[in-house]
Amino acid sequence: MPQSGFYAKVRRGMPELIAQWRRLGQGDPDRLALILAETARVARLGEPEATPDGATLEAWSEPGAEDDIPLWAARTATFLLIQMPARPVPKSDDEACAWAYCWLRNRDFASVDEARAALPDHLQVTLTHAVGAAWADRQGLRLI
Repeated sequence: MPQSGFYAKVRRGMPELIAQWRRLGQGDPDRLALILAETARVARLGEPEATPDGATLEAWSEPGAEDDIPLWAARTATFLLIQMPARPVPKSDDEACAWAYCWLRNRDFASVDEARAALPDHLQVTLTHAVGAAWADRQGLRLI
């Protein structure tokens, strides 16, 4: 089944998302992998089957790794990035789509306007369009 254009962008943006979290996390790769997996479990963003190691986390942040990245890892990286005092923003359109997709997966919103309004101030401009595209993609997947 072919992926929608939006979801293909999401998948292509996931390695950039993981890479940005790794750069800003500035820690030992094994420790960062542990933080990612434990945060996913505690924040209920997914249930990793196993805790990845630093080499796996590094591999996930390489271009072309999009098919290897579990959704819990991208959701958790987004969750952590949004809370960072450095106020990071996506560096490409594909990465913005990944952030927006994960934003909608991490929280429940009644409308696209509510999802946009809940974005932190530093992401309002950067993610407004991507959140709209993520919302349209999500709504298109629902059965009537």
